[in-house]
Amino acid sequence: MNHFLSIQDLTRDDALFLIAEAKRLKRERVEHPSAQFEILRGQTLAMVFEKPSLRTRVSFEAAMAHCGGHAIYLAPSDIGLGKREAVADVARVLGGMCDAIMARVFAHKTVVELAQWAGKPVINGLCDMEHPCQAIADLQTLAEFRSLENRKIAYIGDGNNVCHSLMLLCAKVGVEFSCATPEGYEPVPYFVQKAQEEGKVSLTHDPREAVEGADCVYTDVWTSMGQEEESARRLEIFPPFQINEELLSAAKPDALVLHCLPAHRGEEISAETFELHSPEIFAQAQNRLHAQKAVLLRLMNHRGRVTPRPLTSDA
Repeated sequence: MNHFLSIQDLTRDDALFLIAEAKRLKRERVEHPSAQFEILRGQTLAMVFEKPSLRTRVSFEAAMAHCGGHAIYLAPSDIGLGKREAVADVARVLGGMCDAIMARVFAHKTVVELAQWAGKPVINGLCDMEHPCQAIADLQTLAEFRSLENRKIAYIGDGNNVCHSLMLLCAKVGVEFSCATPEGYEPVPYFVQKAQEEGKVSLTHDPREAVEGADCVYTDVWTSMGQEEESARRLEIFPPFQINEELLSAAKPDALVLHCLPAHRGEEISAETFELHSPEIFAQAQNRLHAQKAVLLRLMNHRGRVTPRPLTSDA
């Protein structure tokens, strides 16, 4: 089967298609806000959550509804994935009852195992290594406010799953990517190598150097879910990596600021900067809906007008 587990599952054409399709679907929704599209009529998405979420749950559930399909939310207590029931068994049950699975989990190996056993498309809604659907919405937002040509994104903060997917996608579509993290918090070398094989990617420990001449400055929380015991230590190390007006003075004067949310104002981003750039930050959040639609239609639609070649995955 074909899945979306990683940005590495995409060719450059795949990636550009998903970004363009997300933009088209957004225009369609704006122009026909009450229209009911039936392209996924009769199809069901199982949504497996090990981690709670606002944007991931609402965007996938609304996306399925807008396309005439149905989504089922499965909370951690509903399954006990890998504890009460083996991942392979859950995959086979859901694959036999539903048309696709979206999983927001702790370990990347979980989405890989789901894909191996489900017999239906599996979408990575977030794991410890990547957040590929977020990255599609991120570059959709950049494309709407600016363009993707001759652009530079500076990512400041923790070299986490969001950083990995954004770095891989930027490299794939030709957007320069510069990353500044504290020492010891760099992105995983494997992802850096893969990204550098495809595009212009640089790493530094100096946030001002990374931001120099950037068209867009991006950040995420300093402590992600599952890292709570590290919070106190991170709060000591990360303050020089806050996005604020002083740091932004090194970027282009009209630089966008993006944040995947939720935001901790006063930590990774100042309250003033967050509010000044709230139009693009909340457009980015809302674009999750349209990015999810693009991914769902790519994997699930076999009858409608969106019929590009399948995604590929080694999983």
